[in-house]
Amino acid sequence: MYFSGFCLKNEEELFSEYLISNDFTVSGFSYGAIKAFEYTLDLIKNNKRVDLLQLFSPSFFQEEDKKFKRMQIMYFKKDENAYINNFLNNIQYPNKIEVNKYLKSGSIGELEILLNYTWKEEDLQLLVDSNVKIEVYLGGNDKIINSNDAKEFFRNFSEVFFIKSSGHILI
Repeated sequence: MYFSGFCLKNEEELFSEYLISNDFTVSGFSYGAIKAFEYTLDLIKNNKRVDLLQLFSPSFFQEEDKKFKRMQIMYFKKDENAYINNFLNNIQYPNKIEVNKYLKSGSIGELEILLNYTWKEEDLQLLVDSNVKIEVYLGGNDKIINSNDAKEFFRNFSEVFFIKSSGHILI
């Protein structure tokens, strides 16, 4: 199962180099990484099997202050199209790709969730204790999240792949 990122659909082909597709792997990109994580937690709590959770550039804003988050929401509400265009430019940095073919409308609700989501260490540990292997993929040139903070947070629970020359979309 794969979960798409904010304002995106069907972009999993961008991660084909890393993506494992089988009945026991759950994956997600950015905002979709949150959804993949929550879905996996639910499966494990209901005694379902998951072998691998792949988080591609997971949304990681818990180190950001409230002012940063309020500003993001304000900019989105003021001019949704400009916000999304800026977002699309930032996710593909430092390389340009045709992201418009993956574009879908994003909502203020989705943006609020991804900005305010808190990754809980006890939930990550539950997955580890349930024998779910977690892989986190981060780009060193990410203009969306602080990939160094994310790397430090996730490294105690997962195998972290830090791709120094890549941005948020890992290309």
